[in-house]
Amino acid sequence: MKTLKELARPNIWNLAPYSSARNEYSGHAAHVFLDANENPYNAPLNRYPDPLQTEIKEILAKVKGVGAEQIFLGNGSDEAIDLVYRCFTRPGRDNVVAIEPTYGMYKVCADINDVEYRPVLLDENFGMSADKMLAACDRNTKVIWICSPNNPTGNSIDRKEMMKVIDGFDGLVVVDEAYSDFSSASPMRLRLASHPNMIVLNTFSKAWGCAAIRLGMAFAHADIIGLFNKVKYPYNINLLTQQQALETLKDPYEVDKWVKMLLLERGRMIEAFKLLPICKHVYPTDANFFLARMTDAQVIYDYLVNNGIIVRNRTRVQLCNNCLRITVGSKSENNELLAALRQYR
Repeated sequence: MKTLKELARPNIWNLAPYSSARNEYSGHAAHVFLDANENPYNAPLNRYPDPLQTEIKEILAKVKGVGAEQIFLGNGSDEAIDLVYRCFTRPGRDNVVAIEPTYGMYKVCADINDVEYRPVLLDENFGMSADKMLAACDRNTKVIWICSPNNPTGNSIDRKEMMKVIDGFDGLVVVDEAYSDFSSASPMRLRLASHPNMIVLNTFSKAWGCAAIRLGMAFAHADIIGLFNKVKYPYNINLLTQQQALETLKDPYEVDKWVKMLLLERGRMIEAFKLLPICKHVYPTDANFFLARMTDAQVIYDYLVNNGIIVRNRTRVQLCNNCLRITVGSKSENNELLAALRQYR
């Protein structure tokens, strides 16, 4: 692996970060706050939130099995995705490599940051070739993106192929595990100690049922997290989000219960879809959704919309022609979808 200094943009490496009022007195007890030009009334909303979300990270470290210094919290995982570009890629010069098809924000952020995006097509079973991924890299490739379980395909990327990429690349490999809580595979964040060139993403939006609070996680070597903290906006996670995250973290067993129920429903839905005359194939999945190839995805999608049921039409995505992506909902929501599809003519 190249050194972090070699990988980082020179201006970011040399950046003097903004020093917020809440950072400057860190380590000291305080009860009178006259430093941040805040209104003294309307507590607690009148005060700026903890810029480093210390309390959440301490609890998360125990839940996720990593050090608190290895955790970055962002305004959704999208903030962490954007920070990878802003910290490590030089606009107009560097490039990134990614599997295709995959989560669309990797390319959107590349385009925003004026960074060349090099997609490498998966095979017909949505498998990744490490050799093809590495062959797409050159001396200006800074980052490789791997989403596993992948979106929109649902499958986990073969672990041996993934490790071949991580071990064979001298830049950063981002493994997006937004859906890993629905998979039986061991999470990649537990391998950070032996693979310092890896960044692992996760989120409160999926298994934790907190999409509305927009809280994403990145796990990485403490030095990488330090760069993220230099570049992020000072108070990127608001107080209400931090409070709700702390409340949610009080009962991780409730999340385990949700996951078990969703996995049962996922199995039931897949078997039901296989019996539909309008469904040609259901692909294997390790996520809280599945990809189904239909007879005519666009027409079926429009039919469902007219019935007030919204799924995701992925027919214009490479390798996903005539495919619908179905999120596993509650039992009643799933039954309504199945009833509508059984009545389709």
